[in-house]
Amino acid sequence: MLAYVIGHLGNHILLLVSIPFADAASRVLIAPWQTVPGTVLLLTALLAHYANALWSIYLRRSLVMSRWGWWQLGLGLSIPLILLLHIASTRLSEIALGTVSSYSGVLLHLWVLAPWKGVAQVVFLSVVWVHAAIGIHYWLRTKPWYSRWRLPLAIFALLWPALALAGYVAAGNEVLTEAQRAGFVAAEEARAHANAVTDAWADRLAGVLVLMHIGLVGLAFAARAMRRWVEQHRRPALLSHANGRTVHVVPGATVLEALNEHNIPHPSVCGGRARCTTCRIRVFKGLDALPPPSPIEASALARIGASEDCRLACQVRPVADLSIVPLLAPSARAVDGFGVTAFAGIEQVVTVMFVDLRGSTNLSESRLPYDVLFLLDQFFLEMSGALADAGGHFSQFTGDGLMALFGLEGDDGGSSVRAALGCAADMKRRLRRLNHRLIPDLAEPLRVGIGIHRGEAIVGPLGPPGSQILTAIGDTVNTTARIEGLSKVHHDAVIVSRRAAESAKLDLAQQRLHVAALIGRTDPVEYYALTDAGDPQDEA
Repeated sequence: MLAYVIGHLGNHILLLVSIPFADAASRVLIAPWQTVPGTVLLLTALLAHYANALWSIYLRRSLVMSRWGWWQLGLGLSIPLILLLHIASTRLSEIALGTVSSYSGVLLHLWVLAPWKGVAQVVFLSVVWVHAAIGIHYWLRTKPWYSRWRLPLAIFALLWPALALAGYVAAGNEVLTEAQRAGFVAAEEARAHANAVTDAWADRLAGVLVLMHIGLVGLAFAARAMRRWVEQHRRPALLSHANGRTVHVVPGATVLEALNEHNIPHPSVCGGRARCTTCRIRVFKGLDALPPPSPIEASALARIGASEDCRLACQVRPVADLSIVPLLAPSARAVDGFGVTAFAGIEQVVTVMFVDLRGSTNLSESRLPYDVLFLLDQFFLEMSGALADAGGHFSQFTGDGLMALFGLEGDDGGSSVRAALGCAADMKRRLRRLNHRLIPDLAEPLRVGIGIHRGEAIVGPLGPPGSQILTAIGDTVNTTARIEGLSKVHHDAVIVSRRAAESAKLDLAQQRLHVAALIGRTDPVEYYALTDAGDPQDEA
């Protein structure tokens, strides 16, 4: 189909020379597609592409897609609305009524007799080309050589339709001028064997075909909704993520669909087509219950030399509870998926948060182990809930504390710091409610220390084979761990480094700027101690 579109637009470009020249060239560029073999080939490709689009809608367990995915689907479904109108008045009319299509006759119809169809043709050309360009780009960008050819291909993608539109407009203006000449319109209609009757027949046929298209698309969405309703009444599998969240997986949904539906950032450069392997995960619980990889998944995993517990999130459809850890950061690029060793970590700016439960040692000495486990479970349940609501990534567990990362999917100048501060405020509120619930079980309320810092770190999967987690290492992480300890001398205030506060453009003019020397660092660190992370105006 793309070859036909490129050739068809190339023929339109030749209109810049003259209409007769483009008509003569059509015998080379377009006529072969109008033969029986060419028509069968093109029609087969068109129907296969169309059926695949409807089938993909039905198979989707979630309609949560990336922005480019929605554009690709929306543009693709809108193409038949104009394409069927054009086909009915040209090729189908030729076959059924014996009309003859030529550039001058078609342009006369589009520019003089039915100008709205001429506008529709411009829209149609643009939609088809953008749809094709998006598909080609997201297919090729998983190829190692694509980066070298991206600029020339982009230039071609811009110039080719622009020149085709220029040819279409130039020839249209020429026909508009000729139409003022007496007898031109009648002569062209006679040469094309066209009249009001053939035009009305083509319009009726196009209307029927468009209604069939709308009905088929509606049927695909309705069937999908019905299937999802049936599946939701079954016991769904539980998916445990390395960030501490556990979500339901609708039967038949892929891991990637489940993560997207629950707004858990996960890389997928190719959009879930098993082309890039950036969505790969390590399965450390429930691997035995999974069906073996399909041929397309097995081929992709073999290409990167993946281990047996490595699977593609876009292909795995859990049938039982599953625990996973992503192997690439949400901001991973296509190049990061070319091999297992190609990604040892991505250097990026992140916001790091350390959370520590105060007095955990005394808590353990005065209670039975099971009682301590109960209290810690309640504590981490509340902390992980606040983290999930704020969009943070659970990175490490330290027994009585945790480390979290914000801004893994990109940071527009400190939004991750604001998210971390909001999370800290929520953690404080949740801890107050937890203390109220546990009054009979606690000799004194639980307290927590929180430190927040922002800077460059190496983000990637770390840990022993089979137990890797997505975390961060570097001076930023070490500094955050140290400044969290400073909360002890500020009555458990939230400690925010000056660098983090300035990157988020926080108004802390009324706050005191503290300076402290940290163990393991030559330079002192400047920080603010916030008694209420939700309101930086409060004095520490």
